[in-house]
Amino acid sequence: MKSILAEFDDTTKKISIKKDAVVEDWVAVCRKFNDDVSRICDVTDQEDYTTLFECFDDANQRFFYLVKEDKTVYRMKHKHFFDNLGLK
Repeated sequence: MKSILAEFDDTTKKISIKKDAVVEDWVAVCRKFNDDVSRICDVTDQEDYTTLFECFDDANQRFFYLVKEDKTVYRMKHKHFFDNLGLK
Protein backbone atom coordinates (compact mmCIF):
# COMPACT_ATOMS: atom_id res chain seq x y z
CA MET A 1 0.00 0.00 0.00
CA LYS A 2 1.21 3.46 -0.72
CA SER A 3 1.20 6.37 1.71
CA ILE A 4 2.33 9.96 1.80
CA LEU A 5 3.06 12.45 4.58
CA ALA A 6 0.17 14.85 5.09
CA GLU A 7 -0.90 17.88 7.07
CA PHE A 8 -4.15 17.82 9.04
CA ASP A 9 -5.88 20.70 10.79
CA ASP A 10 -7.95 19.41 13.73
CA THR A 11 -10.26 22.41 13.81
CA THR A 12 -11.13 22.69 10.12
CA LYS A 13 -10.55 19.00 9.32
CA LYS A 14 -8.59 20.11 6.25
CA ILE A 15 -6.17 17.55 4.83
CA SER A 16 -3.37 18.34 2.42
CA ILE A 17 -0.25 16.58 1.19
CA LYS A 18 2.85 18.00 2.83
CA LYS A 19 5.16 19.96 0.52
CA ASP A 20 8.03 17.86 -0.87
CA ALA A 21 6.52 14.64 0.54
CA VAL A 22 7.38 11.41 -1.24
CA VAL A 23 5.30 8.26 -1.61
CA GLU A 24 6.29 5.62 0.96
CA ASP A 25 5.32 2.01 1.55
CA TRP A 26 2.72 1.95 4.34
CA VAL A 27 4.15 -1.21 5.96
CA ALA A 28 7.57 0.49 6.20
CA VAL A 29 5.95 3.58 7.73
CA CYS A 30 4.22 1.42 10.35
CA ARG A 31 7.55 -0.22 11.22
CA LYS A 32 9.22 3.20 11.43
CA PHE A 33 6.65 4.24 14.05
CA ASN A 34 6.70 0.87 15.86
CA ASP A 35 3.09 0.25 14.78
CA ASP A 36 1.92 3.22 16.88
CA VAL A 37 -0.61 4.23 14.22
CA SER A 38 -4.33 4.79 14.32
CA ARG A 39 -6.96 5.43 11.73
CA ILE A 40 -8.48 8.94 11.84
CA CYS A 41 -11.04 9.01 9.03
CA ASP A 42 -11.97 8.10 5.49
CA VAL A 43 -10.76 10.49 2.81
CA THR A 44 -12.77 11.27 -0.31
CA ASP A 45 -11.22 14.49 -1.59
CA GLN A 46 -7.62 13.33 -2.08
CA GLU A 47 -6.81 11.64 -5.35
CA ASP A 48 -5.46 8.07 -4.91
CA TYR A 49 -5.80 8.04 -1.11
CA THR A 50 -8.65 6.59 0.94
CA THR A 51 -7.73 7.00 4.61
CA LEU A 52 -5.95 9.35 7.01
CA PHE A 53 -3.80 7.83 9.77
CA GLU A 54 -1.95 9.46 12.64
CA CYS A 55 1.40 8.09 13.75
CA PHE A 56 3.41 8.80 16.88
CA ASP A 57 7.19 8.66 17.15
CA ASP A 58 9.19 7.82 20.29
CA ALA A 59 8.89 11.44 21.50
CA ASN A 60 5.08 11.22 21.09
CA GLN A 61 5.12 13.70 18.20
CA ARG A 62 2.17 13.34 15.77
CA PHE A 63 2.57 12.71 12.07
CA PHE A 64 -0.25 12.24 9.58
CA TYR A 65 -0.22 9.96 6.56
CA LEU A 66 -2.66 9.58 3.71
CA VAL A 67 -2.92 5.91 2.78
CA LYS A 68 -4.43 4.07 -0.14
CA GLU A 69 -5.92 1.03 1.59
CA ASP A 70 -6.24 -2.30 -0.17
CA LYS A 71 -6.60 -5.92 0.92
CA THR A 72 -3.18 -5.81 2.60
CA VAL A 73 -4.51 -3.60 5.43
CA TYR A 74 -7.03 -6.25 6.44
CA ARG A 75 -4.31 -8.91 6.54
CA MET A 76 -2.17 -6.62 8.72
CA LYS A 77 -5.08 -6.04 11.12
CA HIS A 78 -5.71 -9.78 11.47
CA LYS A 79 -2.00 -10.47 12.01
CA HIS A 80 -1.81 -7.96 14.87
CA PHE A 81 -5.09 -9.23 16.33
CA PHE A 82 -3.72 -12.78 16.48
CA ASP A 83 -0.31 -11.55 17.74
CA ASN A 84 -2.09 -9.78 20.61
CA LEU A 85 -3.85 -13.05 21.47
CA GLY A 86 -0.52 -14.87 21.46
CA LEU A 87 -1.41 -16.89 18.36
CA LYS A 88 1.45 -16.19 15.97
